[in-house]
Amino acid sequence: MIQIKEVSTKNELKKFVKFPFSLYKDNKYWVPPIISEEVESFDKQINPVFDHADARFFLAYKKGQIVGRVAAIINNIEIDQQKIRKMRFGWIDFIDDIAVSRALIEKVHEIGKAANLEFIEGPLGFSNLDKVGVLTHGYDELSTMVTWYNYPYYVTHFEKLGFVPSQKFIETYFYFKDVNIDKYRRYAEIIKKRYALKAINFKSSKEVMPYVDEMFDLFNTSYEKLSSFVPVTPKQIEYYKKKFINFINPEYIKFIVDENGKLVAFSITMPSFATALQKSKGKLFPTGFIHLLKAKKHSKTTVFFLIGILPEYQKKGVTAIVFDEFFKTYQKKGIEKMIITPELEENKDIQLIWRNFKPIYHKKRCTMRKDILQD
Repeated sequence: MIQIKEVSTKNELKKFVKFPFSLYKDNKYWVPPIISEEVESFDKQINPVFDHADARFFLAYKKGQIVGRVAAIINNIEIDQQKIRKMRFGWIDFIDDIAVSRALIEKVHEIGKAANLEFIEGPLGFSNLDKVGVLTHGYDELSTMVTWYNYPYYVTHFEKLGFVPSQKFIETYFYFKDVNIDKYRRYAEIIKKRYALKAINFKSSKEVMPYVDEMFDLFNTSYEKLSSFVPVTPKQIEYYKKKFINFINPEYIKFIVDENGKLVAFSITMPSFATALQKSKGKLFPTGFIHLLKAKKHSKTTVFFLIGILPEYQKKGVTAIVFDEFFKTYQKKGIEKMIITPELEENKDIQLIWRNFKPIYHKKRCTMRKDILQD
């Protein structure tokens, strides 16, 4: 018999975060989170996402052992402003036992039905800056710190439980040796002169901070037309400033401004921390932070995290300036490879950016959807 218990204490929340460590103990492709960071992100007194999102966390027990987990999430901006009556679920993991996955999903369904919502969809986080999707292809590829990994049987379970694919995502990578850097450099100079644009580079996180609010405003504007987009609020921006900006190598942040200093494009990449996180085993101390610092300084792989371009500058070649700046930095640091994080299949504009980079498609993922039938 499967028992579902709601998380109600800090100790239980730690158990929620740590369950995948046992589930993926011998898996060389799973990348663990930093336990303390994950626990903090679920703290309703700390993470401002809870100003407009409700979340309940559940653990599944079998014979006294934890065998699964799930977060049931309601994003009120999505429901009240966008009129999308979606019951989200995320951070879902379970052993290969359909009774466990069914019990977890039934709990999510119960909450969604009580809230008079129309459908369940996941895996999803609280917002667009969280992890997304169940992996459907690429199980033998190393994960990243910004994506979920899962066993192949997850998809089978969702299908047996009546879910169908909804949003579809692709993931790629490319090698810099395959890119014609000189071509981008020439094109970047043309675009700079044509639109009176210039690049801003940074040497410290302190230099980045004055631009962060404007960057997130541009981010919201860039992606608001995508069907799944939920805007980032001002309080969330302040939270992300503290949580992430200091973590990212400032040299891997590129801003493009017009002649009046207005931000027209930005992009954020970061060193790959995947192997360092595996070595850290979820802990910063006593040695975990050393692995992360080494990766920040010496990783030869970067992860493409975000890009935003004002709508009026899209499809005008501004990305050539962005990549030219990245190339200059990466050549100095000996970067060899860039991993592209999940991109919506429907977002054809972003995919066009990579067409000349000889991208290698190595992973696919999707969210799964199921209608909530009201009595």
